[in-house]
Amino acid sequence: MMGPMGERRPNRLIHETSPYLLQHAYNPVDWYPWGEEALERARREDKPLLVSIGYAACHWCHVMERESFEDPETARIMNEHFVCVKVDREERPDLDAIYMDAVQAMTGGGGWPLTAFCTPDGVPFYAGTYFPPEDRHGLPAFRKVLLAIAEAWRERREEVLAQGGRVLQAVERAARVGSSDAALGEEVLRDAFEQLRKTFDRRAGGFGGAPKFPQPMTLGFLLRCHLRGMPDALEMLTLTLDRMAAGGIFDQVGGGFHRYSVDAAWHVPHFEKMLYDNAQLARLYVRAWQVTGEARYRRVAERTLDFLLRELRGPEGGFWSSLDADSEGEEGRFYVWPYEELVEVAGGGDRELGEAVAACLGASPGGNWEGTNVLWRPVPTAAVAAELGRDPGDLERAVEGALARLAARREGRVRPAADDKVLAGWNGLAISALAEAGRAFGEPRYVEAAVRAAGFVLEELRGAGGRLHRAWRQGRRSGPAFADDHALLAEACLALYGTTFELRWFEEARRLAEELLRLFHDEEAGGFFQTGADQERLVVRPKELLDNAVPSGNSAAADVLLRLALLTGEERYERAALGALRLVREGMARAPAAFGHALQALDLWVGPAHEVAIVGDPAAPDTRALVEEVTVRRFLPNAVVALAAPDDEAARRRIPLLEGRAPVDGRATAYVCRRFVCELPVTEPAALAAQLTGPSR
Repeated sequence: MMGPMGERRPNRLIHETSPYLLQHAYNPVDWYPWGEEALERARREDKPLLVSIGYAACHWCHVMERESFEDPETARIMNEHFVCVKVDREERPDLDAIYMDAVQAMTGGGGWPLTAFCTPDGVPFYAGTYFPPEDRHGLPAFRKVLLAIAEAWRERREEVLAQGGRVLQAVERAARVGSSDAALGEEVLRDAFEQLRKTFDRRAGGFGGAPKFPQPMTLGFLLRCHLRGMPDALEMLTLTLDRMAAGGIFDQVGGGFHRYSVDAAWHVPHFEKMLYDNAQLARLYVRAWQVTGEARYRRVAERTLDFLLRELRGPEGGFWSSLDADSEGEEGRFYVWPYEELVEVAGGGDRELGEAVAACLGASPGGNWEGTNVLWRPVPTAAVAAELGRDPGDLERAVEGALARLAARREGRVRPAADDKVLAGWNGLAISALAEAGRAFGEPRYVEAAVRAAGFVLEELRGAGGRLHRAWRQGRRSGPAFADDHALLAEACLALYGTTFELRWFEEARRLAEELLRLFHDEEAGGFFQTGADQERLVVRPKELLDNAVPSGNSAAADVLLRLALLTGEERYERAALGALRLVREGMARAPAAFGHALQALDLWVGPAHEVAIVGDPAAPDTRALVEEVTVRRFLPNAVVALAAPDDEAARRRIPLLEGRAPVDGRATAYVCRRFVCELPVTEPAALAAQLTGPSR
């Protein structure tokens, strides 16, 4: 917006905490944040709402801003005919879900930026995604859309309202999923695995063609399928993990994964980096290392977690949401390499060596993408060494040294912008990954980072009455948290408990679970609403069922409540978890890629599950040996572990699994149970291993 002397004035978004909204604070559009002020003005002036939804790392959101929202004439039309509302989908996934369902109902597709036109009460009657400034590729120009919608609102109001009613009915149908009465058994897991086999890419790994997403939840389900003895599951998993780690989707220089690959071979990424992807993928590679013992998986997990600690951790200890795909106005500019610069830095002054390293990194003089090079490892170093007549070990060491020099050179470039808001649920994913990696690798700094992040989120993102909030940025909280925030943070606290065995983390997990049930549980139809009972009423109260980039609130709730049921014996936890799984029973079997986390929760329910109570001095070697037999020496996805010192009465009172447990002959002792049917206590790690690997699988 312009001031009287022509200077740019901020709009209402200047007071928001979201970096995405702040990016639009100096647009000439008279933006409002979502809220009663915008809705009341729309009702008072009888104008439709224009709701624009995106997120900070979204490349096409930036494009639409430059082309349309920064254009004075387009902004004039928007301001004249609409009340314009900007929404950060990461802060308001509930609004995003409603209007994405509307886009899909009207167009069959979806994505961001999302543009929805609504009545003053928020009912959508027309929606789309990106609109160009001129007619292009079959898409109408944004100004044409604006004027056509404004004209329809003035001249054909009854038609518009009828259309809104039909769209709302479609959105309500999407939110009302019936509960299945069919059995929740192993046959669902096997049917899901067979569906995944049909769409698996046996050449490059992953599922389907381009664009190709990592899908860590689906891959985590494959790992469980392997533990159940399903043929090809491990081969499908390891092929995918190896190809992703060798691809351009993995940042070969700095570590961490980009959002997705635009091709089927994992070569050219969409360059944004998201906290949720990297947290889930790091945890997956940790687990793959535990199962296979392959050092390369540990290396990828460590490089990914080190990226999080280096580039996405705020000074307070919480983790930021994302890094942008763009820098200096160009997508990927920070990450790609002109051939001559690559050879010069990689060779350290030795051109022949630089060219050999460039070949290992899949680079060419003409570039492998738009005249420049996205670094990847398309062929093994040994193959390049054989072609060049070099020693493969020497060449691999040269590549490692070159990557360090490339990282140092890259630090001099203009970095992509960071979305530095701290989201509760996404931090839960990072805390879980760090806690599990620290436990498996014996790496204290990962555990310390997890403890610090959890302490920060549980302290700073809680408001009046202890209500958890969704987001925090620069000392300000914004908006109540959703079901997935509570469930993922509760799971993170359980992961921390299973690593440190500090009672406070178990108690925090139960506190969050109780809030999850109180605020979000649908007692009548089962499952969990996305929004709390104490939040504003929207046109629909959505239930998030699909596991997309982040576990849905329903599947995350099912998983953590089942784990708490094993630790506590609370039947109501199990009952609520099964209600959530019954909502997606048919979807899990028929479309498993959309229910990867739910399938892992079902695997936990089908079991057999291990409940392990260990009594002994937590610092003593014999106690640690028993703990490591369960949590380090093998990957047991369906095990819960509780630990107490012999005189720790507080832990026994609060964790029912520990009740009545005592050391045998004064030695650290493990009790292994399955659904609270227990075997004889053991004091030797070998005997414990036999109970864990016996008839349970």
